[in-house]
Amino acid sequence: MKRKILSFLLIAVFLAVDVFGLGIFKVTAQTTDPAAEAKKDKIENKIDDLKDKAEDVQKDLNVSQTLLTQKQIEANKTQNLLQQTQGEIGRKEAEVENLNKNIELDRKILESYIRELYMEDQSLPFLRVIVNDQDARDIYGNFDNLLSSKQKLIEKIKEIKNSKEEVVKTKEVLAEKKDEHAELLAKQKNQQVALKEDIWESMATLEELQKKLAELQSDLLAVTGKSYNAKDIKEAVEFASGKTGVPKGVLYGFLTQESGRGKNVGQCSYADVKKVSIAGYKKYGKRYQKSIDTLYYREKLFNNIIDDLGYKSKKVSCTIPFSSAGPNQGGAMGAAQFMSDTWGGSDGRHGYVPQISSMTGHSKPDPWDITDAVVAMAIKIRSAGGTSDSNSAIKKAVINYYGAYSENYYKTVVYWAKNYKTLLS
Repeated sequence: MKRKILSFLLIAVFLAVDVFGLGIFKVTAQTTDPAAEAKKDKIENKIDDLKDKAEDVQKDLNVSQTLLTQKQIEANKTQNLLQQTQGEIGRKEAEVENLNKNIELDRKILESYIRELYMEDQSLPFLRVIVNDQDARDIYGNFDNLLSSKQKLIEKIKEIKNSKEEVVKTKEVLAEKKDEHAELLAKQKNQQVALKEDIWESMATLEELQKKLAELQSDLLAVTGKSYNAKDIKEAVEFASGKTGVPKGVLYGFLTQESGRGKNVGQCSYADVKKVSIAGYKKYGKRYQKSIDTLYYREKLFNNIIDDLGYKSKKVSCTIPFSSAGPNQGGAMGAAQFMSDTWGGSDGRHGYVPQISSMTGHSKPDPWDITDAVVAMAIKIRSAGGTSDSNSAIKKAVINYYGAYSENYYKTVVYWAKNYKTLLS
């Protein structure tokens, strides 16, 4: 009897699936929020459009950069020709100067010959009286020699003058070439300027498109429920490492050095930072006015960041007393210790913000959020080639992240990179 009941129940289940199966699937499909699905499709279409635009801009950028390289090569060649022509003109000027000197010297020699001829001519009547025939022949012979030398000298002077005229003509031709080269060089430089402007414009457009793409990707992640929020530093490191390829141990090392792995994200208000920094800068003199200006600039960006995130205030790293550390300023934010101008750029929406958004799905990345902070750190380390735990890669990443080489910083990162599994166990 039990078997008959069981068989009957199984048949009933199969009939229900067979008869109502399509209805079941329909109900399941209808449980999807149509508004969310429509929003998702709209965002994906916008992403595709922006990707196409970004691809076109990138192609234009590549063409402009190639043309700029060609124009730079052409300009270098023209510059070399201009220098060669200028050098030839200099040599021709030196030749003209030497020829002028030779003409002047020969003129003096000719004047000397002429004086001798004059003196010889004046003395002939007297000589005819006091000398015999042999002496007279010698005198007239010398006179003929003087006349012959004079003729040769005149011819030499003419020859030098002709050479000078040829050199002057050559110099004039070279001067024309020089002007042509200079004109061509100016034209090529103007073309370079125009191409650079095109490149800057394309890069700005590309940056803006990438920013919009990151925002849309963030929106898409939020709509599809794929935005990520780590529960602790371990999850944040695993997530950031998976997204960027930076080894977990390297991230632990940097986080240890920067904030004790998120335990010390700042003890001071920005007012405290400003007070200590400015006092120290003034003590060291006016040469630190630029640093004071940077401090005020960073404070403004910091205020924009906390306002945008809805915070009333936030603690940042303190300024170390100048007596022990020399001129410096605090103000670094969160576990990754980013300065405000590095985090979001000049307007708070560029810098690392777009890249963080595209990875975490957070439309407004927060430097005090452990996920956003560690992802930002990983992105910056990756940009310095820190996707390896080799000593050379770590050294390069330390210099890039810290802004200078520090032996202690480097050794800390290396130690954690090699031993993080043991240290965390």
